Amino acid sequence: MKINIVCPSRYKINRAFIRKIIREYLDNKGIKVGEETVLNVAFVGKNKMRQLAARYKSEDEALPVLTFPIQEKIEDESLLGEIVVCYPTAVLMAAEKEKPVDKIIKFLLEHALNVLFKI
Repeated sequence: MKINIVCPSRYKINRAFIRKIIREYLDNKGIKVGEETVLNVAFVGKNKMRQLAARYKSEDEALPVLTFPIQEKIEDESLLGEIVVCYPTAVLMAAEKEKPVDKIIKFLLEHALNVLFKI
C-alpha cells in the first residue's frame, strides 16, 4: 500500500509514525490491500477543516478528522480514500486530555480507518 501524506511544514508530523499506525491497523484487523492501493492522508488547519466540514457535513466547525472513502481506479493505482486530520484540533484535544499529540493522532487515524473500512 502506498500512503501519501500531505502536511504543511509548520505541523510537526512524523511521517514514518503515520505510516506505521496505518500498517499496524491493517495487520491487526486482517485487512489485505494490494501494493497498488493508495491512501491519502492530509493534515490541515482549522480554516480548511471548517470549509470541508461545511461543504461535506453541513457543520460549521473544525472537526478533528474527516474520512472520504473513494475506492476508484486511477491508471495503475487503486485509490482507497482520503483522511483529513485537523492538526490544531488534535493538539487541543491532546492538551484537554493531557495526552501526547501522537496518541491523539493515532486515535483519530484509527477512527478514520474504521469509517473507511466500515468497521
